[in-house]
Amino acid sequence: MKIEILDGAMLKKALAGAAKFLEDNKEEVNSLNVFPVPDGDTGTNMSLTVNSAIKQGLNLDEDSVSKIALATSHGSLMGARGNSGVILSQLFRGFANGLNGKDTADVRTLAEAFKQAADTAYKAVMKPTEGTILTVARECGEYAISICKEERDILVFLKKVINHGEIILNKTPEMLPVLKQAGVVDAGGKGLIYVLTGAYNALAGIDKIEVKTPEKKKVEQKEYIHHEHIDTDDIKYGYCTEFIINTKYEDIDLFRNELSLQGDSLLVVGGEGLIKVHVHTNNPGVVLEKALSIGELTDIKIDNMRYQHEEILLKSELSKSNNVENKDFEKEYSFVAISIGEGIDEVFKGLNVDYLVSGGQTMNPSTEDILKAIDNTSGKNVFILPNNSNIILTAEQTKELSSRNIIVIPSKTIPQGIAALLAFDESKSVDENTESMKESIAYVKTGQVTYSVRDTEFNNTKIYKDDIIGIAEGDIIANGKDINEVAIKLLDNMVDEDTSLITILYGSDLTEELAEDLENHLSSAYNDIDIELIFGGQLYTTIYFL
Repeated sequence: MKIEILDGAMLKKALAGAAKFLEDNKEEVNSLNVFPVPDGDTGTNMSLTVNSAIKQGLNLDEDSVSKIALATSHGSLMGARGNSGVILSQLFRGFANGLNGKDTADVRTLAEAFKQAADTAYKAVMKPTEGTILTVARECGEYAISICKEERDILVFLKKVINHGEIILNKTPEMLPVLKQAGVVDAGGKGLIYVLTGAYNALAGIDKIEVKTPEKKKVEQKEYIHHEHIDTDDIKYGYCTEFIINTKYEDIDLFRNELSLQGDSLLVVGGEGLIKVHVHTNNPGVVLEKALSIGELTDIKIDNMRYQHEEILLKSELSKSNNVENKDFEKEYSFVAISIGEGIDEVFKGLNVDYLVSGGQTMNPSTEDILKAIDNTSGKNVFILPNNSNIILTAEQTKELSSRNIIVIPSKTIPQGIAALLAFDESKSVDENTESMKESIAYVKTGQVTYSVRDTEFNNTKIYKDDIIGIAEGDIIANGKDINEVAIKLLDNMVDEDTSLITILYGSDLTEELAEDLENHLSSAYNDIDIELIFGGQLYTTIYFL
């Protein structure tokens, strides 16, 4: 079997194969997490991201690889979960940019798309770490470029790229000491290899993948006769104008502000060479001229709404896109926080958080989940508190997808999120609050008591499945069988002469009696420090110390 040209149908089959193979092997990827704790599960996050991606790609009634890749990229962006999912969504984004304008792809085109995928992912991460999925992606992209002139068969090309990727993956423990110590390869890199392998298996016929052709929906006039009549005098801006700009222009906010003078229902989102625009205006020509001044236009669509009477449907469509239309905001500030338990929910509500997103270690929320939360707030400026290091990148992605002013406070734990909210002062400006909230995080020490989900060795210490472990600042400080002993060992490492208060947030798997027993032990051990006990209700993390 030989394939020299990849068309849209083949790309859809490859995407479906990639999603299935990763789904089938996600538990193996999950098992590669370095810390032996209930985690965000890299394999699960990547699988959910890919499934969100292909849902849009496979349902698109298009044959060009460019449009299928673009739809897939958008799906991955909205469905991205966890750091690995966000990086994967950026790989899809770069891959789509590499296929821009192509109806089909040959080996050289795919090689360039692989290279652009890696470049885009690297740009999305402020401090890229080698020995991760980024390294595997970069090496695959560079290797693809190096062999694309000698190979014409896409299957042979893909197999060589995958083999090279596996070689690099097996070297990741030499690049990251923490991987070597845990005796595992990088989980994200392993997931990427499964994505590529699944695509190859589908194209080669190793895995039988059937992609259903989306049914073309015929729109008949009778479908509209029951719509509510809208008086054309009530339509202020009569032309619904949509298009995509291919451009290197980067100041999307400035461009959005310029277009805001031309109409309403404005939507300007994108980046990395692509900007999607939707606006209701009376002068579509002026809007198009402004767009042409920064790039080339594609997919131009202009509807006269005064004739079509479809304003209600268009507003509904806009709301589904998880972006906020121009409106008068009820207040200056809103807060969105990721929370993990009913008691912690109450703490956040008491600190005036507008919307809580359920998430945390074992189920990271998607970009779309956080966007929906933003849309359910009424503040002009929205502060997001991820409260988990694996959710920060996901939260950051909402900045380019929302018309609000989004500020992500990089809180890595629930206690850091609480501290940041306590530092907020409504009388201060956005910049002043952002600075003070970020500064407050630095003064918080967070300890976590949980349990081990597997046998492992960390920092030359043997840890066994179901051991109670104490974690602080990314290190396993203590382990054992007795929760009080582990907690005191952990706090001995955290408490210093400046410590005046220890707050205990205990989880749903610890009874109130045991929590109070722990409080008594700590009161005896630290009799000059105030101890505060609060029910957090979180799963998996038995105790948080603040």
